[in-house]
Amino acid sequence: MRVPLTHRKYRQRLLLRKLGLALRPRAGRLEPQNSGAVDPGPQVSLVDRAPQQWYWMTLTKSYGWQTLAMRSWTVGGGVIFDSDRILMVHNHRRGGRTDWSTPGGVIDEGETVLEGLTREVQEETGLAVQDWSGPVYTVSAEAIDMNWTLGVEVHLAESYSGELHIDDPDGIVRAAEWVQREDIAELLDGQQLWLREPLMGYLNDDVPKSGEYNYRIYGSSHSELRVERIGV
Repeated sequence: MRVPLTHRKYRQRLLLRKLGLALRPRAGRLEPQNSGAVDPGPQVSLVDRAPQQWYWMTLTKSYGWQTLAMRSWTVGGGVIFDSDRILMVHNHRRGGRTDWSTPGGVIDEGETVLEGLTREVQEETGLAVQDWSGPVYTVSAEAIDMNWTLGVEVHLAESYSGELHIDDPDGIVRAAEWVQREDIAELLDGQQLWLREPLMGYLNDDVPKSGEYNYRIYGSSHSELRVERIGV
């Protein structure tokens, strides 16, 4: 049974869904493990992490007399191939928006990236991944006007089993399909730069030597966002 959301956690989930993400608590776990909430913590860098594990964190910005808590999320993404096809999921967002992405999602507190990614993939696609390699690339994004940061690790599935079946507890993923590699660009057309560019770079063997994609996002609503890539 899920623990009722506090108002703070409810607002966090609304923001994540607006961004095309979703907190998916692990079934059968009690608070605080299944909350997915970002607990207050010391000032740390988004990229401070142990091997194969990004830490949840809260950054604080001070603007004169006003102090704002910068929300931060850690996300795992999975690239899964079947010959020359790649597994994509169809997401239904608030406001009627839909988009396609590789499976994955927000990592629960207490999980490593690979633990959370494996869980997310099974919920969204029904596939059980036994072995991952990577990360094949990482993405970091900072939304200046919306006051959040995002860190993403994307891994490649080396072995998996099962058949496609969706059991997304948030009801966001409505379909999972194998898509031909040459059709991915058209499928991602019109999506945000920090979602589209890294995956296309990986599929085209054009990932930076560092393996990192870094973005800065301006604007406070989905329709007016301006995204720039930094550190190129």
